[in-house]
Amino acid sequence: MNIYNDDVFQMACDQFQVIADYINIDKNDRDRLMFPKRAIAVTLPIHMDDGSTQTFQGYRVQHHLTLGPTKGGTRFTPNLSMGETAALAMWMSWKCALANLPYGGAKGGIACDPTMLSRRELEGVSRRYMQEMIPFVGPHTDIMGPDMGTNEQIMAWFMDTYSVYQGYAVSEIVTGKPVSIGGTEGRRESTGRGVVYLIERAMDMLKMDPEKCTAIIQGFGNVGSVAALAMALKVGVKVVGISDATVALFNPEGIDIKAADQHVAKKGNLRAFSEADRVDPNELLTMKCDILVPSAVDRVITVKNADKLQCRILAEGANGPTTPEADLLLNERSKEVFVIPDILCNAGGVIVSYFEWVQGLQSFLWTESEVTDKLFRILQHSFAQVIKRAKEHKVSHRTAAMAIGVERVMKAKQARGLFP
Repeated sequence: MNIYNDDVFQMACDQFQVIADYINIDKNDRDRLMFPKRAIAVTLPIHMDDGSTQTFQGYRVQHHLTLGPTKGGTRFTPNLSMGETAALAMWMSWKCALANLPYGGAKGGIACDPTMLSRRELEGVSRRYMQEMIPFVGPHTDIMGPDMGTNEQIMAWFMDTYSVYQGYAVSEIVTGKPVSIGGTEGRRESTGRGVVYLIERAMDMLKMDPEKCTAIIQGFGNVGSVAALAMALKVGVKVVGISDATVALFNPEGIDIKAADQHVAKKGNLRAFSEADRVDPNELLTMKCDILVPSAVDRVITVKNADKLQCRILAEGANGPTTPEADLLLNERSKEVFVIPDILCNAGGVIVSYFEWVQGLQSFLWTESEVTDKLFRILQHSFAQVIKRAKEHKVSHRTAAMAIGVERVMKAKQARGLFP
């Protein structure tokens, strides 16, 4: 038992042990690489609109600070735990190292349902969270960003709370904030754009014609909706399935993604969207398509459905969508299913967050086209490294990607040494 006791954290640890065995990490060094450097839990009392006082639990985990400050999103979800937060921070460490960013991984958030809070209550819980985190975060210590349940407005409240405390504007304390206060053009779309860019690279490798391909996308938030729009309108792939927390939809003739996006903008979800048939959310993942993009929550591809996937490309837009047990089945199907692992596939968000942080530190701005070009260059380099290692070592794409990330962190820790 430890403070991270959680199924998601155990999954992240199991993945790490596979890599540690593969690259022969000394047993004495494994816990140092695996367990977070710092974890913070806070209680947030908030005055509610009805006059009552309600308390919320907040967390922040900083996995390592060996290569620079930690970086990671902040999510507001009802069942958030310290263990899940730690797992996400660990995955972020390998993701940043794979992209060669000068960061360690972090993650944080509040166990709450933001849809059940008024704007005033949401602002109150957001500001109180940042106030409690001030002793532990900073532009050179830990930089927050958005994640599930948070957005540009919440990042603006975070920035303002920290800046009021410091006495001057500190835009570089968060990323994913509005452009008007130092945010970067294209940050919101960056993860979804990165997913689609890598899908295109995989399609090129596999000699797949986009005009003849179909896609199913689980999750229709920032990542899934942007990816769906880009695939349908720019790449020419027919999107036949989409879903969110309220409904799963399928139409073999193709779904009007622009209409679906406009519907969500007005209604908040896909529940009442009527231009496709409703299907079982679990069955959507195993329906026939060329490209499957799980971009919602973790552990949706398991031993129960991994051998039933009918896709050619599995592009992991979410963090940890595939369990280690399912990975074993997918490894056996490597000639059938081309996996783009999560720490590569969804790295676009943290890469553009890095650009935003650098611009904040230097008070220098790039255009959206410059940001997108730099994003694609880093993703192309990382993709090429993963494919090369997987082929040369005859290992899965996930093993190759994680090994590159873990090795970079391990070498940095070895170079800096262990403080007496």
